[in-house]
Amino acid sequence: MSRLDPTLEPKGDVVRRIEVITGGGGRRRRWSDDEKAQAVEESLAPGAVVSEVARRRGLTPQQLFSWRRAACQKATTSDAVPFAPVVVEPPEEAAAAQSRPVAVRPHVIELDVDGASVWIWRGADVGMVTAIVDALKGRS
Repeated sequence: MSRLDPTLEPKGDVVRRIEVITGGGGRRRRWSDDEKAQAVEESLAPGAVVSEVARRRGLTPQQLFSWRRAACQKATTSDAVPFAPVVVEPPEEAAAAQSRPVAVRPHVIELDVDGASVWIWRGADVGMVTAIVDALKGRS
């Protein structure tokens, strides 16, 4: 015999309190692509702990690991050109370097944007040239 009463009628005392729960809570949060990218970038920083980053941003470590995995897959499957490190000289070193003679190679295209010169030689990788032009567009 079951101890549960299948009827909805209270036994004995009158019901004193009724709690009504509306559907407002419990919705899934929607994260923008920018928010996801910021969280992934923060979690990939040297010395970063994924669970701490996730806690700070109000998500679970599993969710952040999923975003990281998706970002990694997207990066490896896209046709994007990987970035190359750039060394920027302080102004005084750059001025000294300009006074030294530079070996001239025959180049096809020369770009000069805000004092930065880029020479592109025949046979240069198209993807790399596109990345350089896009970077210069974003800088100006």
